Amino acid sequence: MSSEVVVVVENYGNIENPEQQNNQQPNPKGKKLSWQVLPRNDSLEMESRSYPRSSHGSKGPSPSRSVIMHLAFQSIGIIYGDIGTSPLYVYASTFSDGIKHNDDILGVLSLIIYTLTLVPLIKYIFIVLQATDNGDGGTFALYSLICRYAKVGFIPTQQAEDAQVSNYKLDLPNDNRIKRAARLKSYLENSYFAKLVLLLVTMLGTSMVIGDGVLTPCISVGGIQEADDSLSQDAIVGISIAILICLFMIQRFGTDKVGYSFAPIICVWFAFIGGIGVYNFIKYDPGVIKALNPKYIIDYFRRNKKDAWISLGGVVLAITGTEALFADVGHFTVKSVRISMCTVTYPALLLAYTGQASFLRKHNELVSKTFYKSIPLNAYIVVHAGIAVVFVMTLTSALLVLIMILIWKTNILLVISYVLIIGSVELIYLSSVLYKFKDGGYFPLAFAAVLMAIMYIWNDVYRKKYYYELNHKISREKLKEIATRTNLVRMHGLAIIYSELVQGIPPIFEHYVENIPALHSVVIFVSIKSLPISKVPVEERFLFRQVEHEELNVFRCVVRYGYTDVRNEQEPFDYLLVKRLKEYVGGGFSASPRVVQDDTSGEKLQSGGGDDEFDGVQEGAVEAIEQALRGGIVHLMGESEVVASKGAGIRKRILIDYAYNFLKRNLRQSDKVFDIPHKRMIKVGMTYEL
Repeated sequence: MSSEVVVVVENYGNIENPEQQNNQQPNPKGKKLSWQVLPRNDSLEMESRSYPRSSHGSKGPSPSRSVIMHLAFQSIGIIYGDIGTSPLYVYASTFSDGIKHNDDILGVLSLIIYTLTLVPLIKYIFIVLQATDNGDGGTFALYSLICRYAKVGFIPTQQAEDAQVSNYKLDLPNDNRIKRAARLKSYLENSYFAKLVLLLVTMLGTSMVIGDGVLTPCISVGGIQEADDSLSQDAIVGISIAILICLFMIQRFGTDKVGYSFAPIICVWFAFIGGIGVYNFIKYDPGVIKALNPKYIIDYFRRNKKDAWISLGGVVLAITGTEALFADVGHFTVKSVRISMCTVTYPALLLAYTGQASFLRKHNELVSKTFYKSIPLNAYIVVHAGIAVVFVMTLTSALLVLIMILIWKTNILLVISYVLIIGSVELIYLSSVLYKFKDGGYFPLAFAAVLMAIMYIWNDVYRKKYYYELNHKISREKLKEIATRTNLVRMHGLAIIYSELVQGIPPIFEHYVENIPALHSVVIFVSIKSLPISKVPVEERFLFRQVEHEELNVFRCVVRYGYTDVRNEQEPFDYLLVKRLKEYVGGGFSASPRVVQDDTSGEKLQSGGGDDEFDGVQEGAVEAIEQALRGGIVHLMGESEVVASKGAGIRKRILIDYAYNFLKRNLRQSDKVFDIPHKRMIKVGMTYEL
């Protein structure tokens, strides 16, 4: 029998569809949303200033040269496994129908050289890596940057104090490009369609990266049969599975150890393919150096026309895995990734492709096995390879253009140049890849579509549920009325009530008290908030506010996490929470009385008198918390269920009643995330009609 206590209090209500609000953030019941008044002194921040704050955009001390070189070495073992193994199949995929003209080899080599230079080197290494989110990269990092500079999110959880987190970087240049950025910002904030497109683009980019990770292991380990033709296909599959199992087993040791383990292997690989490239270049045809002239690209398209365009689907394989340069930068540093790319990966790849082109100039008929046949002495190495799609690179470019205009205030001519040069190259490659849609190109897109559907369903219903709670939150007058009822018993102990509502007291509290007229001596309303930044320092994670009436000992706490933060801290969550609460109650406010503003009315209230009186209040509050702790901690989890409102259409019923609730049943529960003991947990249930 489970020791978990479950209290189910049902409530049916209605909520207006937030999407019907003329592309604006929904404004429930005409109330002024809390985030609209936060610039006044109403926020949690005023009473949280006992925590030291770093300046905006503080990066801390720069790593030493030795550290950077170590990180550059490690990055070789983590980032370049995909792009580094592209020479295995690029020429074979490009010339799938054989080589029809010997100079076509020069045209393809020229395409490879300039593609490697424009996309991985210029775009990612020297442009995109400047758009990291406090050192973290990826599609979601770009979206989080945009979310911080413009209110493009769908849920009104913005708070003034969030901008003071030490890595919440908002350095705005002051020049004549600000007007253009302001116009774009205004458009993004006032257009529901633009917000939706941004969200969907981010979901698509994230889904494609996940899909690539799932599809990559499906690529067979090639080259083994070249070394030993006695091996059957089943044996090769078995070897592949064994390699994958080993890879997943060692991942738990962390990026640091995995990087050091694989870096020597990948370094040997790059030295291997680069050295063989030099050997083939000297032995077969040093004249392929002519491919540096882009004229051979034009000649290639003139000779082959549509076939040349189709062959771009093979050329683009030369830059598979490029997104890892940005997505994985959070494990290293921008400078270390630039060093490893410019000094090892880029030169080795150029030499490898150039050497293969030299070999093919003399052996056109061996194009299907270019890599293996061009290796002298039959030396083979087994590696992990995979194929990514060019979608993520194109989406990254689209988001980067927004960042150039909105955040960097880049000169418009440079923005146009970027779009015309790099953007057009990626679109051409994208069109070539889409041409092969029916030949299997649909599979990664279908996989990404499923992931996007899951993300969108969750986001859409969660938003509706959040607005329901925002519509029905408890005012300070109602809270005082509830807490001072004559039939309400104040029990000895401390209660932590969890809610998804960041602004105000959740409606689930009133229903709990109405059905169980008992309240602990100290109550903390906790809401978990995800900030559009990668990490929140632990010392800046908790924000507290005493709710109106000090004698009630009721507090609100917002616990803030970044999107890469891990919530299972070394210390128990409730221990950290209470520790920070005592620091807040007992710390640095004797200089001025507290100023509190209610979320609903916006009225400013002052409490406390002189310094002596306030110090007495502090000591009394700390003592009340200590006494409550001796009575034990109880965790009250809000378990809100959602159902489609009566008369809702079939689409809405499927979306809420089946799709969302199916996902919710398979979601990791909050009590497991925070490791809450079942003996100290009470679940309070409500049902919302959306």
